[in-house]
Amino acid sequence: MLNQIDLSRADLNLLVLFEAVLEERHVGRAAARLNLSASAVSHGLGRLRQFLNDPLFLRTPKGVVPTARGMELAEPVADILARIRSVVSTADPFDPATSTRRFTIGAPDGISAVILPQFLAALQRAGPGIDISVRQILPTPARLWGSAIADLEARAMDIAIIPTDDVPARFAERVLYDEDFVIAMRKGHPFGAEPTLERFCAMQHLVVSLTGDAHGFVDRSLAKQGYSRRIALTVPNFMLALAVIAETDLISALPRKFVAMHGRRFGVVSTEAPLPLDRFRVRAIAPRVAMMDSGLAWLFNGLGGAKPVAGKKSKHSPA
Repeated sequence: MLNQIDLSRADLNLLVLFEAVLEERHVGRAAARLNLSASAVSHGLGRLRQFLNDPLFLRTPKGVVPTARGMELAEPVADILARIRSVVSTADPFDPATSTRRFTIGAPDGISAVILPQFLAALQRAGPGIDISVRQILPTPARLWGSAIADLEARAMDIAIIPTDDVPARFAERVLYDEDFVIAMRKGHPFGAEPTLERFCAMQHLVVSLTGDAHGFVDRSLAKQGYSRRIALTVPNFMLALAVIAETDLISALPRKFVAMHGRRFGVVSTEAPLPLDRFRVRAIAPRVAMMDSGLAWLFNGLGGAKPVAGKKSKHSPA
Protein backbone atom coordinates (compact mmCIF):
# COMPACT_ATOMS: atom_id res chain seq x y z
CA MET A 1 0.00 0.00 0.00
CA LEU A 2 2.81 2.43 0.79
CA ASN A 3 5.97 2.52 -1.28
CA GLN A 4 9.41 3.50 0.03
CA ILE A 5 9.23 7.03 -1.39
CA ASP A 6 5.81 7.76 0.11
CA LEU A 7 6.74 6.41 3.55
CA SER A 8 8.83 9.51 4.22
CA ARG A 9 5.69 11.63 4.24
CA ALA A 10 3.23 9.06 5.65
CA ASP A 11 1.43 9.85 8.90
CA LEU A 12 0.33 6.81 10.88
CA ASN A 13 -2.40 8.86 12.56
CA LEU A 14 -4.14 9.12 9.19
CA LEU A 15 -4.59 5.35 9.17
CA VAL A 16 -6.10 5.49 12.65
CA LEU A 17 -8.40 8.23 11.40
CA PHE A 18 -9.34 6.15 8.35
CA GLU A 19 -10.19 3.19 10.59
CA ALA A 20 -12.41 5.31 12.85
CA VAL A 21 -14.35 6.87 9.98
CA LEU A 22 -14.76 3.48 8.30
CA GLU A 23 -16.18 1.94 11.47
CA GLU A 24 -18.38 4.87 12.48
CA ARG A 25 -19.55 5.80 8.95
CA HIS A 26 -19.79 9.34 10.31
CA VAL A 27 -17.18 12.12 10.56
CA GLY A 28 -18.65 13.60 13.75
CA ARG A 29 -18.77 10.27 15.59
CA ALA A 30 -15.25 9.42 14.43
CA ALA A 31 -14.08 12.81 15.72
CA ALA A 32 -15.68 12.21 19.13
CA ARG A 33 -14.12 8.75 19.31
CA LEU A 34 -10.65 10.17 18.53
CA ASN A 35 -11.11 13.24 20.76
CA LEU A 36 -10.68 15.51 17.74
CA SER A 37 -12.83 18.21 16.17
CA ALA A 38 -14.89 17.35 13.12
CA SER A 39 -12.86 19.85 11.11
CA ALA A 40 -9.63 18.13 12.14
CA VAL A 41 -10.99 14.80 10.93
CA SER A 42 -12.15 16.36 7.66
CA HIS A 43 -8.71 17.93 7.18
CA GLY A 44 -7.03 14.59 7.88
CA LEU A 45 -9.29 12.85 5.38
CA GLY A 46 -8.32 15.45 2.81
CA ARG A 47 -4.64 14.67 3.35
CA LEU A 48 -5.31 10.94 3.16
CA ARG A 49 -7.35 11.33 -0.03
CA GLN A 50 -4.51 13.24 -1.64
CA PHE A 51 -1.97 10.71 -0.43
CA LEU A 52 -3.96 7.71 -1.74
CA ASN A 53 -5.42 9.47 -4.78
CA ASP A 54 -9.02 8.45 -4.02
CA PRO A 55 -12.04 10.13 -2.35
CA LEU A 56 -12.18 7.15 0.10
CA PHE A 57 -15.56 8.25 1.53
CA LEU A 58 -18.66 9.77 -0.05
CA ARG A 59 -21.10 11.93 1.89
CA THR A 60 -24.71 10.80 2.43
CA PRO A 61 -27.58 12.37 4.40
CA LYS A 62 -26.78 10.01 7.29
CA GLY A 63 -22.98 10.22 7.22
CA VAL A 64 -20.42 8.74 4.85
CA VAL A 65 -19.95 5.52 2.93
CA PRO A 66 -16.63 4.12 1.72
CA THR A 67 -15.77 4.05 -1.95
CA ALA A 68 -14.73 0.80 -3.60
CA ARG A 69 -11.10 1.78 -2.98
CA GLY A 70 -11.94 2.57 0.63
CA MET A 71 -13.37 -0.91 1.11
CA GLU A 72 -10.30 -2.44 -0.54
CA LEU A 73 -8.12 -0.64 1.99
CA ALA A 74 -10.14 -1.77 5.03
CA GLU A 75 -8.40 -5.11 5.49
CA PRO A 76 -4.78 -4.01 4.82
CA VAL A 77 -5.18 -0.95 7.07
CA ALA A 78 -6.64 -3.13 9.83
CA ASP A 79 -3.71 -5.52 9.33
CA ILE A 80 -1.15 -2.69 9.58
CA LEU A 81 -2.72 -1.19 12.69
CA ALA A 82 -3.15 -4.58 14.38
CA ARG A 83 0.55 -5.33 13.87
CA ILE A 84 1.57 -1.94 15.20
CA ARG A 85 -0.72 -2.31 18.20
CA SER A 86 0.76 -5.74 18.82
CA VAL A 87 4.28 -4.26 18.84
CA VAL A 88 3.22 -1.42 21.14
CA SER A 89 1.41 -3.78 23.49
CA THR A 90 4.63 -5.70 24.17
CA ALA A 91 5.89 -2.63 25.99
CA ASP A 92 2.69 -2.41 28.04
CA PRO A 93 1.18 -5.93 28.21
CA PHE A 94 -2.57 -6.32 28.46
CA ASP A 95 -3.60 -6.87 32.07
CA PRO A 96 -7.29 -7.75 32.38
CA ALA A 97 -7.25 -6.97 36.09
CA THR A 98 -6.47 -3.29 35.41
CA SER A 99 -7.75 -2.80 31.85
CA THR A 100 -10.60 -0.38 31.19
CA ARG A 101 -11.09 -1.30 27.53
CA ARG A 102 -14.46 -1.74 25.84
CA PHE A 103 -15.03 -4.61 23.42
CA THR A 104 -17.95 -5.05 21.02
CA ILE A 105 -19.53 -8.48 20.55
CA GLY A 106 -22.15 -9.15 17.89
CA ALA A 107 -24.67 -11.97 18.30
CA PRO A 108 -28.36 -12.79 17.90
CA ASP A 109 -30.09 -12.14 21.21
CA GLY A 110 -31.09 -15.79 21.25
CA ILE A 111 -27.38 -16.50 21.71
CA SER A 112 -26.21 -13.51 23.75
CA ALA A 113 -29.01 -14.08 26.26
CA VAL A 114 -27.74 -17.64 26.73
CA ILE A 115 -24.01 -17.01 27.20
CA LEU A 116 -23.90 -13.56 28.80
CA PRO A 117 -24.84 -14.47 32.40
CA GLN A 118 -21.92 -16.82 32.91
CA PHE A 119 -19.56 -14.80 30.72
CA LEU A 120 -20.22 -11.54 32.55
CA ALA A 121 -19.80 -13.22 35.93
CA ALA A 122 -16.39 -14.54 34.86
CA LEU A 123 -15.48 -11.15 33.38
CA GLN A 124 -16.34 -9.38 36.64
CA ARG A 125 -13.88 -11.63 38.45
CA ALA A 126 -11.03 -11.49 35.94
CA GLY A 127 -11.48 -8.06 34.32
CA PRO A 128 -13.75 -5.90 36.48
CA GLY A 129 -12.90 -2.70 34.59
CA ILE A 130 -13.56 -4.13 31.12
CA ASP A 131 -16.79 -3.03 29.43
CA ILE A 132 -18.78 -4.88 26.78
CA SER A 133 -21.07 -3.61 24.04
CA VAL A 134 -23.42 -6.21 22.55
CA ARG A 135 -24.80 -5.70 19.04
CA GLN A 136 -27.86 -7.55 17.79
CA ILE A 137 -27.13 -9.35 14.52
CA LEU A 138 -29.29 -11.75 12.52
CA PRO A 139 -28.87 -13.38 9.10
CA THR A 140 -30.43 -11.83 6.01
CA PRO A 141 -31.87 -13.81 3.08
CA ALA A 142 -29.36 -12.42 0.59
CA ARG A 143 -26.15 -12.57 2.63
CA LEU A 144 -26.90 -14.88 5.59
CA TRP A 145 -24.08 -13.95 7.99
CA GLY A 146 -22.13 -11.99 5.36
CA SER A 147 -22.94 -8.66 7.01
CA ALA A 148 -21.45 -9.87 10.30
CA ILE A 149 -18.30 -10.98 8.47
CA ALA A 150 -18.03 -7.57 6.79
CA ASP A 151 -18.48 -5.75 10.10
CA LEU A 152 -15.72 -7.83 11.68
CA GLU A 153 -13.35 -7.02 8.85
CA ALA A 154 -14.22 -3.32 9.10
CA ARG A 155 -13.58 -3.53 12.87
CA ALA A 156 -17.12 -2.36 13.57
CA MET A 157 -17.17 -5.14 16.14
CA ASP A 158 -14.48 -7.30 17.71
CA ILE A 159 -16.10 -10.74 17.89
CA ALA A 160 -19.19 -12.29 16.31
CA ILE A 161 -20.99 -15.24 17.88
CA ILE A 162 -23.13 -16.93 15.24
CA PRO A 163 -24.54 -20.37 14.38
CA THR A 164 -22.56 -21.29 11.29
CA ASP A 165 -20.22 -23.93 9.92
CA ASP A 166 -19.06 -21.68 7.07
CA VAL A 167 -16.16 -19.75 8.61
CA PRO A 168 -13.59 -18.25 6.19
CA ALA A 169 -10.01 -19.40 6.77
CA ARG A 170 -8.93 -15.85 7.59
CA PHE A 171 -10.98 -16.02 10.82
CA ALA A 172 -10.15 -17.65 14.14
CA GLU A 173 -13.03 -19.64 15.59
CA ARG A 174 -14.12 -21.30 18.83
CA VAL A 175 -17.09 -23.64 19.20
CA LEU A 176 -19.16 -22.53 22.19
CA TYR A 177 -22.08 -24.96 22.15
CA ASP A 178 -24.52 -26.87 19.96
CA GLU A 179 -28.10 -25.67 19.59
CA ASP A 180 -31.35 -26.95 18.16
CA PHE A 181 -34.91 -25.63 18.08
CA VAL A 182 -38.10 -26.44 19.97
CA ILE A 183 -41.66 -25.23 19.47
CA ALA A 184 -42.46 -22.52 22.02
CA MET A 185 -45.95 -21.44 23.09
CA ARG A 186 -47.79 -19.90 26.01
CA LYS A 187 -48.50 -22.15 28.96
CA GLY A 188 -51.80 -23.96 28.41
CA HIS A 189 -51.71 -23.60 24.63
CA PRO A 190 -53.80 -26.39 23.00
CA PHE A 191 -50.95 -27.33 20.66
CA GLY A 192 -48.97 -28.62 23.65
CA ALA A 193 -51.56 -31.35 24.29
CA GLU A 194 -51.37 -32.71 20.73
CA PRO A 195 -48.20 -31.53 18.95
CA THR A 196 -48.71 -33.33 15.64
CA LEU A 197 -47.38 -32.16 12.29
CA GLU A 198 -50.88 -31.55 10.94
CA ARG A 199 -51.84 -29.36 13.93
CA PHE A 200 -48.48 -27.61 13.71
CA CYS A 201 -49.24 -26.54 10.13
CA ALA A 202 -52.74 -25.43 11.13
CA MET A 203 -51.42 -23.03 13.77
CA GLN A 204 -50.52 -19.37 13.27
CA HIS A 205 -46.76 -18.91 13.53
CA LEU A 206 -44.29 -16.24 14.60
CA VAL A 207 -40.85 -16.03 12.97
CA VAL A 208 -37.84 -14.05 14.16
CA SER A 209 -36.52 -12.12 11.16
CA LEU A 210 -34.49 -8.93 11.11
CA THR A 211 -35.66 -8.03 7.60
CA GLY A 212 -39.26 -9.20 7.92
CA ASP A 213 -38.71 -12.08 5.51
CA ALA A 214 -41.12 -14.80 6.61
CA HIS A 215 -39.45 -17.83 5.01
CA GLY A 216 -36.90 -19.75 7.05
CA PHE A 217 -35.33 -23.14 7.71
CA VAL A 218 -38.57 -24.50 9.23
CA ASP A 219 -40.39 -23.77 5.97
CA ARG A 220 -37.68 -25.55 4.00
CA SER A 221 -38.11 -28.61 6.19
CA LEU A 222 -41.89 -28.48 5.80
CA ALA A 223 -41.63 -28.14 2.01
CA LYS A 224 -39.57 -31.33 1.82
CA GLN A 225 -42.57 -33.16 3.28
CA GLY A 226 -45.15 -31.35 1.16
CA TYR A 227 -46.42 -29.08 3.93
CA SER A 228 -46.61 -25.35 4.51
CA ARG A 229 -47.67 -23.00 7.33
CA ARG A 230 -49.00 -19.49 7.87
CA ILE A 231 -46.54 -16.92 9.20
CA ALA A 232 -48.89 -14.48 10.94
CA LEU A 233 -46.13 -12.29 12.42
CA THR A 234 -42.41 -11.62 12.15
CA VAL A 235 -40.47 -9.81 14.90
CA PRO A 236 -36.84 -8.62 14.88
CA ASN A 237 -35.52 -10.44 17.97
CA PHE A 238 -36.01 -13.49 20.16
CA MET A 239 -36.89 -11.71 23.41
CA LEU A 240 -39.77 -9.93 21.70
CA ALA A 241 -40.85 -13.30 20.33
CA LEU A 242 -41.15 -14.66 23.87
CA ALA A 243 -43.15 -11.64 25.00
CA VAL A 244 -45.57 -11.92 22.06
CA ILE A 245 -46.24 -15.65 22.19
CA ALA A 246 -46.78 -15.38 25.96
CA GLU A 247 -49.85 -13.20 25.29
CA THR A 248 -51.19 -14.77 22.07
CA ASP A 249 -51.97 -18.10 20.44
CA LEU A 250 -48.98 -17.80 18.12
CA ILE A 251 -46.35 -20.51 18.29
CA SER A 252 -42.71 -20.24 17.25
CA ALA A 253 -39.63 -22.37 16.65
CA LEU A 254 -37.03 -20.93 19.04
CA PRO A 255 -33.58 -22.05 20.28
CA ARG A 256 -33.90 -24.74 22.93
CA LYS A 257 -31.37 -23.33 25.40
CA PHE A 258 -32.78 -19.82 25.02
CA VAL A 259 -36.31 -20.98 25.85
CA ALA A 260 -35.07 -23.13 28.75
CA MET A 261 -33.30 -20.12 30.30
CA HIS A 262 -35.83 -17.37 29.67
CA GLY A 263 -39.21 -18.91 28.82
CA ARG A 264 -40.28 -19.43 32.43
CA ARG A 265 -40.39 -15.73 33.30
CA PHE A 266 -42.75 -15.14 30.35
CA GLY A 267 -44.94 -18.15 31.05
CA VAL A 268 -43.70 -19.78 27.85
CA VAL A 269 -43.23 -23.56 27.55
CA SER A 270 -41.90 -25.73 24.76
CA THR A 271 -42.31 -29.10 23.12
CA GLU A 272 -40.32 -31.11 20.60
CA ALA A 273 -40.82 -30.14 16.97
CA PRO A 274 -43.05 -32.61 15.05
CA LEU A 275 -40.62 -32.50 12.11
CA PRO A 276 -36.83 -32.73 11.75
CA LEU A 277 -35.16 -29.34 12.21
CA ASP A 278 -31.55 -28.33 11.68
CA ARG A 279 -29.03 -28.36 14.53
CA PHE A 280 -26.56 -25.50 14.75
CA ARG A 281 -23.03 -25.20 16.10
CA VAL A 282 -22.57 -21.81 17.74
CA ARG A 283 -19.13 -20.33 17.13
CA ALA A 284 -17.22 -17.24 18.23
CA ILE A 285 -15.24 -15.84 15.30
CA ALA A 286 -12.77 -12.98 14.90
CA PRO A 287 -10.25 -11.99 12.20
CA ARG A 288 -6.98 -13.83 12.69
CA VAL A 289 -5.04 -10.61 12.17
CA ALA A 290 -7.00 -8.98 15.00
CA MET A 291 -5.91 -11.76 17.34
CA MET A 292 -2.49 -10.13 17.50
CA ASP A 293 -4.20 -7.75 19.92
CA SER A 294 -3.50 -9.50 23.23
CA GLY A 295 -6.58 -7.99 24.85
CA LEU A 296 -8.89 -9.26 22.12
CA ALA A 297 -7.17 -12.66 22.17
CA TRP A 298 -7.74 -12.86 25.94
CA LEU A 299 -11.43 -12.04 25.56
CA PHE A 300 -11.87 -14.41 22.62
CA ASN A 301 -10.27 -17.32 24.47
CA GLY A 302 -12.35 -16.53 27.54
CA LEU A 303 -15.55 -16.98 25.54
CA GLY A 304 -14.67 -20.65 25.27
CA GLY A 305 -15.74 -20.99 28.90
CA ALA A 306 -19.03 -19.17 28.38
CA LYS A 307 -21.24 -22.23 28.46
CA PRO A 308 -25.02 -21.86 28.51
CA VAL A 309 -26.57 -21.71 31.96
CA ALA A 310 -29.12 -24.46 32.39
CA GLY A 311 -32.70 -23.27 32.62
CA LYS A 312 -35.48 -24.84 34.64
CA LYS A 313 -37.67 -27.33 32.82
CA SER A 314 -41.40 -26.93 32.39
CA LYS A 315 -43.63 -29.97 32.10
CA HIS A 316 -43.66 -29.47 28.32
CA SER A 317 -40.05 -28.52 27.89
CA PRO A 318 -37.52 -31.29 27.14
CA ALA A 319 -34.70 -28.75 27.46
